[in-house]
Amino acid sequence: MQNTSWYSRFAKAASHFCGRPRVFTLAVAVIAVWLVTGPLFHFSDTWQLVINTGTTIVTFLMVFLIQNTQNRDTEAIQVKLDELIRATKGAHNALLDLEELEEDNLDAFRARYQALAAAARAQLDQGFKDTDTPDA
Repeated sequence: MQNTSWYSRFAKAASHFCGRPRVFTLAVAVIAVWLVTGPLFHFSDTWQLVINTGTTIVTFLMVFLIQNTQNRDTEAIQVKLDELIRATKGAHNALLDLEELEEDNLDAFRARYQALAAAARAQLDQGFKDTDTPDA
């Protein structure tokens, strides 16, 4: 396997850590403490600014961690799907790496498969089976 960058290792560890119930409980506890301290600080602008700033910073950083996790997961799923297409007899290898196509090419593939689906539904209504590769 290839060595991963420090950011990938950090993002994976941070997303794993942040997805735990204890971290959510900690976040709820921080909000509860903030709410309880409201009367102590007379609900001042500074009191509000503390939570607004804190949550904005955490949200900003979490967006990057979430995006990294989604990108990694999506890429892994795409590779697995590509392998299933490649290994399946009768499958169209032109569908490999489909997510890299331009929008107009992707639309052409989508239109072709929508037409195949419509034809299959029409045949199903006529009592035919819905299992085979009609254009193989």
